[in-house]
Amino acid sequence: MFITLEGVDGSGKTSHVPHLVEYLRGLDYKVYPAREPGGTPIGERIRSIVLDLRCAEIDHRTETLLFLAARAQFVEQVVKPHLKAGEIVISDRFADSTVAYQGYGHQQPLEVINTLVKYAKNGLEPDLTLLLDLDAEIGLKRKTITDDWNRVDAYPIDFHRRVHDGYLKLTKSDPDRWIVINANQSWENVQDALRHEIIKRIKN
Repeated sequence: MFITLEGVDGSGKTSHVPHLVEYLRGLDYKVYPAREPGGTPIGERIRSIVLDLRCAEIDHRTETLLFLAARAQFVEQVVKPHLKAGEIVISDRFADSTVAYQGYGHQQPLEVINTLVKYAKNGLEPDLTLLLDLDAEIGLKRKTITDDWNRVDAYPIDFHRRVHDGYLKLTKSDPDRWIVINANQSWENVQDALRHEIIKRIKN
């Protein structure tokens, strides 16, 4: 089973993944945690470029293609082998991030973005995608109190609002795959909601 977590920056995805993995392993499931962009040596090098505040001059198309290159490697080197081994893969971001950020956020042609995304993921689709829904302003405010501020975080607030709205549109396009979790509540409540939805999907 392939499970992905999505959401605006500051929504809490990254902090929840290791606890979900620990919880599922405690129930004797074999689980592999992953993240995008990254997850492979090539992907991590690409990640260091696209998120680097010193690389502000990166063109939007260049940014898109770099993310997609990292994803293509991630699919073949990480996700598919672990799924083949019978493991549950839980990923902090996947293909929907490109549609939300580079498509809706940067307002690039969605038909082009969707075609490129389809090519990069090479037939791989998540079984369950959990959206941690949070207003962009709240997410960025959370990010400012961490030391993890990056080049994408630094985009104007209107960009992040478009990303948020884009995610909500995506959830309506495939409601069987998407589950929306209110991320504007306590961390514990969000974790409980994530666990509930994951276990429900595994057992079904």
